[in-house]
Amino acid sequence: MSEQKLSQYQETVQSVKKIAEDLGYKESDYITLLSPERELTVSLPVTMDDGSVRVYHGYRIQDNSARGPYKGGVRYHPDVEIEEVRDLALLMSLKCSVADIPYGGAKGGITVDSRELSETELERLTRKYAEKIYPVIGPEIDIPAPDMNTNAKIMGWFRDEYSKIAGVQVPAIVTGKPVEVGGSLGRNEATGLGVKTVTHLFAQSQNFVPEETRIVVQGTGNVGLISAQLLAEEGYKIIAISNIAGAVLNLNGLDVSVMDLKNGDQKNYDLLIAQSGSQEIPMEEFLFTECDILIPAALQNQIHAENADKINTKLIVEAANAPVSAEGEAILVNKGVKLLPDILCNAGGVICSYFEWVQNLQYFSWTLEEVNQKLIAKMTSAFEEVLKVQAEQKGTYREAALRIAVDKLIQAAKFKGKF
Repeated sequence: MSEQKLSQYQETVQSVKKIAEDLGYKESDYITLLSPERELTVSLPVTMDDGSVRVYHGYRIQDNSARGPYKGGVRYHPDVEIEEVRDLALLMSLKCSVADIPYGGAKGGITVDSRELSETELERLTRKYAEKIYPVIGPEIDIPAPDMNTNAKIMGWFRDEYSKIAGVQVPAIVTGKPVEVGGSLGRNEATGLGVKTVTHLFAQSQNFVPEETRIVVQGTGNVGLISAQLLAEEGYKIIAISNIAGAVLNLNGLDVSVMDLKNGDQKNYDLLIAQSGSQEIPMEEFLFTECDILIPAALQNQIHAENADKINTKLIVEAANAPVSAEGEAILVNKGVKLLPDILCNAGGVICSYFEWVQNLQYFSWTLEEVNQKLIAKMTSAFEEVLKVQAEQKGTYREAALRIAVDKLIQAAKFKGKF
């Protein structure tokens, strides 16, 4: 009988366990890291525009609170299911530790294709979700944020619904809000700025010349698009980009400055394919494009055991959450491909969320320059710590990041005392 394949969450748990044991900890030291502290599943009845009622299903999983309040985004996607949310919540615990911010990890999601809903239906769904998870969240308990297919507007609705139920204004209940209702300057670009920062730092450490460095970016959502634009401004050559509308290759380099999140995937794709030297390439071959840096910034599990051997790059920067499976990474490492892990690369978003939360709690706002300076400093510090541990241990960069994160979580739990 064939061995049953582990889920992404189970792979992450196994990685945490192995790292903890490598660090010399006993099972009693790390056992609390191997399961979430709380899981909530909710039914969300929503009255549609035609008067009918649909019931959606939502989740909020709070993984670990040893280092502070739970923190994590909320995603709207038809494939959202509880095992995925568990994995993302655990990754948030690890990410906050690597970034050295005083948060634990959480994640939320609703199983829905938000493109099929009108704006009023989407607002009702969001408000119902805020109502249903209200008992387990709060500005000093669990602070949600945007994630896949959610944005500042949705966070604004969430903030308003929570505040209505609480009977007072609670701007610190979510981050990633519009600036007009307590959001932070720089939050929208923060994850992309973080990706750009670690990519550029690593490229410099490897003596890459930006103008001679070819970059491929999968995904033109908030993270992928802004990462591509910031790297292009630094002089890097973006030779290929893909989104759900298609994949474009231009060996001369794409002008990504013409792209805008407000355009939507199709218009951004059309603007790229219309450029001189651009050509469409099959989506199934996109990740195999020869390049120096590959940035998967779309969905998880894009590179795995079945396709990792075809990857043709020197460096992978995980801008998405868990875009490379454990089996896929093992193949890449054997090929000599370097990989910077998601818990380092895309931490810019949660770092800036932390800044927003601090500003809300202090009823004060920072300038864009202050936010960006603080974010770059945090990302640089985390990057340098990961590189230092990797140089000492001679393992992968993911193992180095995990060593840092797991050690901090276990130490925090020890300082909390006995259960």
